[in-house]
Amino acid sequence: MSSMGAATAVMADGLRKVYCVGVRKPGLWGSVRQLVAGETRDVIAVDGVSFDISQGEFVGYIGPNGAGKSTLLRIIVGEIKQYTGTVRCSCKIGYVPQRKEFQRDFPIKAREVVAMGMYQRRGLSRVFSQNDWEACKRLLDRVGIGELSEEPIGFFSGGEYQRLMLARAIAYEPDLLVLDEPEAGVDEMGKVSFYELLTHWRKEQQRSILLVSHDIGLVLSACDTIMCLNKSLHCHKDAATVSTEDLQSVYTEDFDILIKGNRHFEKEHQR
Repeated sequence: MSSMGAATAVMADGLRKVYCVGVRKPGLWGSVRQLVAGETRDVIAVDGVSFDISQGEFVGYIGPNGAGKSTLLRIIVGEIKQYTGTVRCSCKIGYVPQRKEFQRDFPIKAREVVAMGMYQRRGLSRVFSQNDWEACKRLLDRVGIGELSEEPIGFFSGGEYQRLMLARAIAYEPDLLVLDEPEAGVDEMGKVSFYELLTHWRKEQQRSILLVSHDIGLVLSACDTIMCLNKSLHCHKDAATVSTEDLQSVYTEDFDILIKGNRHFEKEHQR
């Protein structure tokens, strides 16, 4: 949903992704379902999705589990190559995927993780200078964990780890920052401060953000525009105009739980 006069960062037209998956049937005497050799079925992940994102826009994707949100992000960042439709990106993209469990004893320090974000724009062969390491430290300071620069990542909390991944992504100096459920495993106060950090970075750098989240309350309060996705795109509009009907169209049977959670968010953050 391009803003008036703003350049377009991402444009998608008719995106469709179908996965071919194995068929599972119950085993003998009601045992765990087993894959059936040679039998497959098609599962539609994304179906006919079209949209555009303006430069400087903060966009939130919402939808239930299995709605195709992560698949759509992976198409945009280029991880998924096989799909129909078109997507055009006129900008550099920084990507923070869903949090994965990392090896706790892996011997790598926070500043070295941030340095990984510089490889794509400066090359792997160039030796890091003192100025480069100071730039890594400044990025860690910016995301609020500068004091952990020399610490191994295995000791990081969920919130600290997500801030570290954000620092690595912005080290690439992206025009568009794409985040897939960045608040997963982070406590409520950590979520709020993380969103404040994103908002500050976006305004300071005049960059775009595309975010997938299950925290409806935070997304509605932080983002400029909202995309409601459940295989297809049910709505794409200003966050302030998203209605109960818009949410109900994508959440169906989980709608009552969703509304209760959103009311809880509003109550907690009005204190």
